[in-house]
Amino acid sequence: MSVVFILAVVVIGVILYFISVYNKLIKLRNLVQEAWSGIDVFLKKRYDLIPNLVETVKGYASHEKETFENVTEARSKAMGATSVEGKQAAEQSFSNALVKVLALAENYPDLKANTNFQQLQDDLAKMESEIEKSRRYYNGTARDYNIVTETFPSNIVANSFNFEKFPFFEIENSTQRENPSVKF
Repeated sequence: MSVVFILAVVVIGVILYFISVYNKLIKLRNLVQEAWSGIDVFLKKRYDLIPNLVETVKGYASHEKETFENVTEARSKAMGATSVEGKQAAEQSFSNALVKVLALAENYPDLKANTNFQQLQDDLAKMESEIEKSRRYYNGTARDYNIVTETFPSNIVANSFNFEKFPFFEIENSTQRENPSVKF
């Protein structure tokens, strides 16, 4: 009788463990999806802000047509990307194109003094900060989820129910990792 009881307790314990790990994986997966949604919201706000910035700069630098076309094309690609990897690559291209537009301001002193441009640039800087925070949160939740899906014994539950790893949202361009140089 006691062997059956012990066996029953062990089986119940294993079942409860599986349920607990499964529920934890569901919770972590939902947190990762929520974090990705947060990134999407801020990227959408940035996409909405960019046409105003481009139009403001266009008024001062009308002959820079190629630069503006590149920004518009990169924005469209970034908005159309759906996977984390696709969004990451498109965002890299979009950020590079956006840097070129902002660099045009250096050549046009009147533009740098324009209050609309200044406000748009400030809004963009705030948006970039929020996107960075959202990326960190996403990467943190993805890390926590991935740890649970890869470590023993919870990986047994994760593999049994096909829980897949989430990719990190990282900087692809190694030059963005370097410290900027400031020269006067």
